Amino acid sequence: MAKDKTLFTCTECGGTSPRWLGKCPSCNAWNTLIESVAEAGPGKNRYSGTQFAGLAQAQAVMPLAAIEATDIARTPSGIDELDRVLGGGIVEGGVVLIGGDPGIGKSTLLLQALDALQRAGLPTLYVTGEESGAQVALRSRRLGLDHSQVNVLAEIQLEKILATIESMQPAVAVIDSIQTVYSDQLTSAPGSVAQVRECAAHLTRCAKASGVAIVLVGHVTKEGALAGPRVLEHMVDTVLYFEGDTHSQFRLVRAIKNRFGAVNEIGVFAMTEKGLKGVSNPSAIFLSQHSEPVPGSCVMVTLEGTRPLLVEIQALVDSGGPSPRRLSVGLDKDRLAMLLAVLHRHAGVACMDQDVFVNAVGGVRISEPAADLAVMLAITSSLRGKALPQGFIAFGEVGLAGEVRPAPRGQERLREAAKLGFSIAVVPKANAPKKSIEGLTIHAVERVEEAMNVVRAMG
Repeated sequence: MAKDKTLFTCTECGGTSPRWLGKCPSCNAWNTLIESVAEAGPGKNRYSGTQFAGLAQAQAVMPLAAIEATDIARTPSGIDELDRVLGGGIVEGGVVLIGGDPGIGKSTLLLQALDALQRAGLPTLYVTGEESGAQVALRSRRLGLDHSQVNVLAEIQLEKILATIESMQPAVAVIDSIQTVYSDQLTSAPGSVAQVRECAAHLTRCAKASGVAIVLVGHVTKEGALAGPRVLEHMVDTVLYFEGDTHSQFRLVRAIKNRFGAVNEIGVFAMTEKGLKGVSNPSAIFLSQHSEPVPGSCVMVTLEGTRPLLVEIQALVDSGGPSPRRLSVGLDKDRLAMLLAVLHRHAGVACMDQDVFVNAVGGVRISEPAADLAVMLAITSSLRGKALPQGFIAFGEVGLAGEVRPAPRGQERLREAAKLGFSIAVVPKANAPKKSIEGLTIHAVERVEEAMNVVRAMG
């Protein structure tokens, strides 16, 4: 098959050049020319393969109310935590992009899922561009997947991969990874922006046309974002991120985009000798096991999608000198500076000459503002050297005026805390339940100074 003509298009101004140049001849921007396949002519598109003569015919339209809407059928992957993140299972014809740091467990999890699907009677295909078939077989034996019937293809040429998918028609195909795949239609190297975009577009079209669910494994940059063009995330139906430290036992899989389910759901896994295993009670891994209460520790209830999690917030306040440091791990650094200012202005707790370090235990990242109250109580506890009471939790957003604002779904947070044996809670007044929760004493507050007074009264 003859190669299509390629052009280099500027990402800044849209200008084109027949060859790559360091500087765009149209707008003089540097390093903005990206290779792409040139259009074959008017009326012809390389994706459709059909040339129309004359004007296109108008298509019939329908109001939303007249369109029949049915629930999307899902196939369980055999791994409950992965199904939770996907929204209930794998969707026919869906395209999933999963990214994460090297060695964090992406290939391991997908190989386990494919093996479970194969044992359930569904044909599967594992396309590896980074390993040989023998290496994949060795990994499957290490994971205890004896006599696995998962079909493996070691190939990086897009056209051969598409031909194999078309002839084999698997239920699920994994491409590991999209950065290693290249198309003969482009001259650039595998992993370039043009190759990643073009290969992902063809694989997505293949999934929609054939009904094969395709999972793309993506590399990440040193900043932690998915490598390649941003349009890659727009093309696919679901985007999953692997989080966690490769030196830690626990891993989080987070959905940041899902056309078939809720976003911000997380799945919690533990890395074992036999691969990744789902964690049924993830709150336990985010709580330190202190025999006695220690200063600078406060437990909060955060929401990850539909799942309430108890996370321990730790703070350490130490003398800092003329240039005190403000460092937070798992929480927003700018928000920490804001909370310290509110603490000083409205609660009279000054940390201007102190180093302040804040950490969310277990490597979890908390983005919601409901952590504000727990952070402030942990900082105050560390500064005064007095531990919070045993079984104490707190949550709530704190405003610049010192008010404590409600957190969404406060009742679920409180029930989760009571279920795990916590007995004292400081919460926003708007989150106070109308009916008492057995075993839980709730202190509802409207302002930061009220919360500080409640804690001081506890001893």
